[in-house]
Amino acid sequence: MAEAAAPRTHRTRSWWGWGWADAHPDDAECIAMGALVPGTLARPLPLPEIADLRIGPPAVTPPITLAPLVTADPAARASHTMGKAFRDVARALRGRPGRIPDLVAHPRCDQDVADLLEWAGEHRVAVVPYGGGSSVVGGVEYRGEEHRAVLSLDLTAMDRVLEIDTADRSALVQAGILGPALEDRLRPHGLTLRHFPQSFEFSTLGGWLATRAGGHYATGRTRIDDFAQSLRVVTPAGTGTSWRLPSSGAGPSPDRFFLGSEGALGVITQAWMRLQERPAHKASAAVAFADLQAALQAVRAIAQSDLVPANCRLLDAGEAALSGASQDGSAVLVLGFESSTAPVEDRLALALELARAHGGTTGKTGADAPPDAAVGAWRSAFLRMPYLRDGLARMGAVVETFETAATWDRIPALIDGIRNGVGVAARKATGFPALVNCRLTHVYPDGAAPYFTVVAGGRPGDEAAVWDELKAVAEDVLHRHRATITHHHAVGRDHRRAYDRQRPEPFALALHAAKHALDPHGILNPGVLVGS
Repeated sequence: MAEAAAPRTHRTRSWWGWGWADAHPDDAECIAMGALVPGTLARPLPLPEIADLRIGPPAVTPPITLAPLVTADPAARASHTMGKAFRDVARALRGRPGRIPDLVAHPRCDQDVADLLEWAGEHRVAVVPYGGGSSVVGGVEYRGEEHRAVLSLDLTAMDRVLEIDTADRSALVQAGILGPALEDRLRPHGLTLRHFPQSFEFSTLGGWLATRAGGHYATGRTRIDDFAQSLRVVTPAGTGTSWRLPSSGAGPSPDRFFLGSEGALGVITQAWMRLQERPAHKASAAVAFADLQAALQAVRAIAQSDLVPANCRLLDAGEAALSGASQDGSAVLVLGFESSTAPVEDRLALALELARAHGGTTGKTGADAPPDAAVGAWRSAFLRMPYLRDGLARMGAVVETFETAATWDRIPALIDGIRNGVGVAARKATGFPALVNCRLTHVYPDGAAPYFTVVAGGRPGDEAAVWDELKAVAEDVLHRHRATITHHHAVGRDHRRAYDRQRPEPFALALHAAKHALDPHGILNPGVLVGS
């Protein structure tokens, strides 16, 4: 059963910052936030204008056969220059966005993608696949010099649900569909993909697959990998589609080869995705802990049980205060359960018992009680935080997050190492103290994914460089503790140094060989995963 194309929204995306252009803090709110961070500016930086970039003509002209797919419009080129990391926002605010694409293409089908790749290979044009543009690791910008021109390959015109198989609970979906549109197409069938990253509103299925994105849910099937049944990928060497199967032991998985490849090996154009029935039963509560170490033990106990909470996020005292979940110095555990088949209050009650056994204290729970106030506060802050980050960036603050994952035995020392290392580095770089908070976003029986928030004053005009210095310190701490450079944000260009240190050398050799075989001209997202 095929579905119609997704409807277009009439709101305007911000070209320089996160999300909707009309949702950013105004000047007064920026000033109020800046007053809370030592070392910030007296007044916010002005909103950047595309006209100030003085975008010149493209270095190449596409052939007449491809012209209908391609634009050189300055606004389109500016909005496809960078992702949405702090360093992207800081550079845009200072009028230094980096290499602006010469052209932006909107292919409508697999053949369009193949034709664009063939032309680009013949003319030394770098091709940067682009979904929603929400990368926070430099995954959608070009930083090299060896290519004649840059083409941003925007997949969002390929946004259809091609088929829904209700018997198998799966759907064939084009890669350019945005999260809300996909859920709108599945909702009439009582189905959901159940993948809700923070960027859900502004990211695409193809982007999730290409970056091995993690969703909002904290346990169980947390990654997009778990939902991918079959992929179709267009490469300069040809197009291939894996078989749609519930499982297979036939050699290395072709799907896992392209999952996480970030557009460097091929362009994912469509996928069969495993679906679920929409949840009908939900319950949530918050638990306060006076001691973070006790809270970590509680979360480990819950993760190693068979309860499988949908949400199991532990906020340290600083993160709880920042989100409004607690103001008394307590760490807060946000717990949530859901099911499509049966009530979940019993599972929530058992999880709360485990939390209390480790020193946690709880508020109201139960089917008739409203969600705990801390839960609601956290949810609101979770969605609003990227906009507030951009408001603080306008005040010259350094505000960014990074995430990792490690085994339980390393988590306590890792958290302390990041707090101390980044805190010292921030004072050295700026002369002001930094706020370094931590939360656990995903938990597993054998470990967890700590997610760090850093807020510090900047050096006026040099904010992106300050963050680069702090991130380099953080990377070294992660490496010492054998914690991954990324749990769900992907590698991009910002994490290349750490990724090269983390991956085994034989795997690196195989990846280089695969890149050469599939992309002989080296045009696909140069600098990501392999190469310069």
